[in-house]
Amino acid sequence: MDTKEYIESGILELYVYGLLSETENLEVSFMSKSSPEINEEIIAIEKSIVALSSSFSPFHSVANFEKIKEKLELKHAKVVEMKPTTNWSQYIGWAAAVLLLAGIGFQYMQIDQNNSQVANATIKKTKLEKELKILILKNKSSETTLAIVRDIKNTVVSLGGQAVAPESFAKVYWNQETKVVYIDAAGLPKPPEGMVYQVWALKLNPLTPTSIGLLEKYDSNEQKLFTVNNAEEAEAFGITLEPAGGSVSPTMEQLYTLGKV
Repeated sequence: MDTKEYIESGILELYVYGLLSETENLEVSFMSKSSPEINEEIIAIEKSIVALSSSFSPFHSVANFEKIKEKLELKHAKVVEMKPTTNWSQYIGWAAAVLLLAGIGFQYMQIDQNNSQVANATIKKTKLEKELKILILKNKSSETTLAIVRDIKNTVVSLGGQAVAPESFAKVYWNQETKVVYIDAAGLPKPPEGMVYQVWALKLNPLTPTSIGLLEKYDSNEQKLFTVNNAEEAEAFGITLEPAGGSVSPTMEQLYTLGKV
């Protein structure tokens, strides 16, 4: 360890405070004799402690001292001048208290900072986990959509817009083996409050509509791909706008899309 590192290690302060072991005291004493820089640093520390403690020393003016002498009837007595003694234990006590308070304050700041970092990291972790779950759900939904579109066993029925909404459109993916029906409703406008889209499987001769389900939770379905009830037989499919809960028979005035198989 070089001289600079030795000085910065804090051992000289402990030496001045009298907190080292006998072996360590001998080591510092030897180092101070062999290194002027270390000796000067020890003197500087001692001066700092003296300066710190002097601010707490009591002060008596000359006038007060005279009054005290009068009361003690020592005005004409010879005053023995006493050399001030150095109370190193008092100095060391004050210095140690200052260092202790500084150390506690620093540790408190470090703990508070660490707690803040842990809290921020926990919040970020929770947010990332939530975003990851959303991404996983979206990925599964996209995979399901692609699987439906690419399934060659599905019959695709295009539903065109009708008089009430000519710009509307939809698609039906109907697996005639499993009878499962999927509705791609991305081309339908958002249903008004209190209304729901209802899907019908139709026989044309005679015209016989059979409800196969509602397109519920329209807003929360980002893919706008819905699974409805199976259709055993169908010659056409239609979608109407009905009151919430659906209707027994289709409201033809609210027929949005229609298409033949």
